[in-house]
Amino acid sequence: MNNETTTLISLKEAMKRVDHKLQALEAHFKELDFIKDNLTQKFEDHSKTLANQGAQDELWTAVLSLKFTSMELNILYSYVIEVLVHLHTRVLEKLPDLVRCLPTLASILRRKVKNKRIRVVWESVLEEYGLQEGDITALCIFFVAHGNKAEYYIAKVRQMYIKDINFMISNMVKNQALQDGLLKAVQVIEKGKAEMAPKEKKSPLKELIPSLKS
Repeated sequence: MNNETTTLISLKEAMKRVDHKLQALEAHFKELDFIKDNLTQKFEDHSKTLANQGAQDELWTAVLSLKFTSMELNILYSYVIEVLVHLHTRVLEKLPDLVRCLPTLASILRRKVKNKRIRVVWESVLEEYGLQEGDITALCIFFVAHGNKAEYYIAKVRQMYIKDINFMISNMVKNQALQDGLLKAVQVIEKGKAEMAPKEKKSPLKELIPSLKS
């Protein structure tokens, strides 16, 4: 074996070693990129969590700082509870086989996180009512904060006390998320009443007047 052949073999072996090192470096860089992406995602998730916690803290502060009278608070509570009941009822209508598994709205909110079917239905119901998750968060916080002391007022009673509920909310509620949630709650209920009114007017007279016994 001459010197040229020996040199060529040595060069090939050296190139192989360099190639192996480059492959090892490439694998190492890919691993570093994966770690970087993973850390970035965790940081973004943590930032979102902190932001959500901060927003919820502001919501709680806003709800607990409301300067409404007991009567005004009862009226707002009545709208809120009606919307939450409507949402729960509508989800059950779409998931009749899960009625026993979803006895409350809280059970829906809890289970939708891991159950795609419930989550999809929940999102479709929110879309039907023109609501977003942020609105539900605001309404739920309001309900938890005041539900133990507030009283429910039917629609006729509400109208007797306050003629313009939207103006009251816009004027008194400064937190934007809470204001939006309460205004949408009123909108959902009032829209539902407006849609029901024509149906009631078209009802046969015998259905509106109780039958008389001779």
